[in-house]
Amino acid sequence: MAQRDLLIVLNKDEDTVLFLDVESGETVEKVAVGHNPHEVCLSPDGRVAYVSNALGNSVSVLDVEARREVERLEHPEFQFPHDLKITPDGRKLYLAVTYANKVFVYERPSHRLLKVIPTGQRLSHMLAPTPDWTRVYIPNIGSHTLTVLDTAADEVRMHIPVGRGPEGVAVHPSGGFLYVANQDDNNLYVLSTDHHGLLARHPLGTCPVRMVFSPDGRYAFVPNRESHDLSVMDTQRHWEIKRIPVGRWPGGVAFDPAGRRAYVANNKTNDISVIDVEALKEIGRIDAGIHPDGIAYLAGG
Repeated sequence: MAQRDLLIVLNKDEDTVLFLDVESGETVEKVAVGHNPHEVCLSPDGRVAYVSNALGNSVSVLDVEARREVERLEHPEFQFPHDLKITPDGRKLYLAVTYANKVFVYERPSHRLLKVIPTGQRLSHMLAPTPDWTRVYIPNIGSHTLTVLDTAADEVRMHIPVGRGPEGVAVHPSGGFLYVANQDDNNLYVLSTDHHGLLARHPLGTCPVRMVFSPDGRYAFVPNRESHDLSVMDTQRHWEIKRIPVGRWPGGVAFDPAGRRAYVANNKTNDISVIDVEALKEIGRIDAGIHPDGIAYLAGG
């Protein structure tokens, strides 16, 4: 019997993770985690989820099949742990710690700390690896820069000036360019991953906070927190082609593997917008917990 597809949704103001049935919207399980969970990432095999507890200064490790917390990572320098990414081979976990301005690198599955990498910048918040994982890009909200991390040596190579308050970042599936969304100047920056020069700049909605490419790379979806909508970027032209109204304070975005649906966590309406990607419109809402933000799609197989 095939397992159902689930959404993993983090509720910041009730310190929980919801496992939601994609089709019915029903809550399959609610798991208590640390204080103020923000971001979530799945291991390549889908068996483990990592949840950053930003105000709890910890990372919850969840057994996805059992739907329970099995471990909690802590460190004296965890000051608002935020974004997490796992290498495709599943052997390393990267964690951006915002107020410490550092990236922590852990071995998996032992969770042995391998390295702590200072960015030398302010408010290092998100992580965006290239498809081949040779580099990771880190937006620094307080320094208005993008840090380039070389993963072969796990060392910082350079800082690239971008707009004010860069937060959302993602590398296109082709690997040829990346998008940066700046929450303070409401602009999208398009940068080459070859020479890191500016390829294009485009206005977005008010306070864009995340950046997610569709699986086929055709679109980028950008949630605009204070205009309560979703900018849809045509990646061929680097141009906004539509703005979709969603709930209040949209944050995390996740696509299904086929790219037919996208799911947007609305922080202040406590729900998830369901987006039809072909029609580029909201087609429904799924109830969540209090202040949902981080979100991931778990295919049942």
